[in-house]
Amino acid sequence: MKIAVLVSGGVDSSVALALLKEQGHDITAFYLKIWLEDELSYLGNCPWEDDLQFVRQVCAQFGVPLQVVSMQQAYWNKVVTYTIDQVKAGRTPNPDVLCNQYVKFGAFYECISDEYDYVATGHYAQVEHRSDISLLKMAPDPIKDQTYFLCQLSQQQLRRILFPIGHLQKIQVRALALQFDLANKDRKDSQGICFLGKFKFSDFLHAKLGEKTGDLIEFETGNVVGEHNGFWYYTIGQRQGIRLSGGPWYVVDKDPARNVVFISKHYQDAAEHKAGVIVHTMNWISGQPSDLTGLAMKFRHGADMHPVTVVQQDHAWVITLLQESKQGIAAGQFAVLYAGDVCLGGGVIDKAF
Repeated sequence: MKIAVLVSGGVDSSVALALLKEQGHDITAFYLKIWLEDELSYLGNCPWEDDLQFVRQVCAQFGVPLQVVSMQQAYWNKVVTYTIDQVKAGRTPNPDVLCNQYVKFGAFYECISDEYDYVATGHYAQVEHRSDISLLKMAPDPIKDQTYFLCQLSQQQLRRILFPIGHLQKIQVRALALQFDLANKDRKDSQGICFLGKFKFSDFLHAKLGEKTGDLIEFETGNVVGEHNGFWYYTIGQRQGIRLSGGPWYVVDKDPARNVVFISKHYQDAAEHKAGVIVHTMNWISGQPSDLTGLAMKFRHGADMHPVTVVQQDHAWVITLLQESKQGIAAGQFAVLYAGDVCLGGGVIDKAF
């Protein structure tokens, strides 16, 4: 097959490329250039130069042609502006979900010709391509599984996707990197938000939104116990960065209109024990299932799955937890639904109740 492989300079996408080449496919590597020189120059030099160096080494090793494609405008329009708007509204966005939906499997599709049978990446997820439909399925490693970040894909997008390492554990991918003797075989996994790389999200917010002093209020008493520099620097469940004695303190709520952050020493009582969430727009990857029983939900990336009931009411989806949450739920996160190991899709949480 003729396959376009998205490579990042990391081990996962490099092993995906090596496996497809070994299988005899006709592949071309694509590196998506997303660093916004003008908009993010205040953070420092482009963090992707090292990535591109590793990409070139891996492509040279396997004799694979490489194309560098500019995706800066698509990132700014679809991912960065969304992130800023959500944070200003007091919500907790997930830029990586939008990156997959609008850039890697959106704008990139428009850049390449139809001559490519598939687009492959190093995601930890699996696709079952049937004659009439494609299903997005979890990777066997529940901690590394990345289906959460793929919950907004359409069926049309999924039909064209391959995940060559999705059936593997991370330790197996590392072993293959050693076996192939890849230039980046010892490189650590990347962390952080897609368009920032090694730079801190708080630095990005500081440059875009600045500072605005507001009150830190104790949730239980309503007493002002300190000050903060802007509600946008805080998210539900946060413990670090509050800088008050007598803690530990946790962020349990925010009031953007008043620039107030509510904190508590009793996180479990104040922020946990949520019964469920409201989602107004749900993306069903392979169509809305006729049977909505026996489903589970993730509201953040990770292994935690929560059994739920799902009911459509008044143009919204009411997702009720069968057991109260032991983690804080924040508006703006994605609620992602699963039937067994199949990811059905998801939507943005409008509020928890």
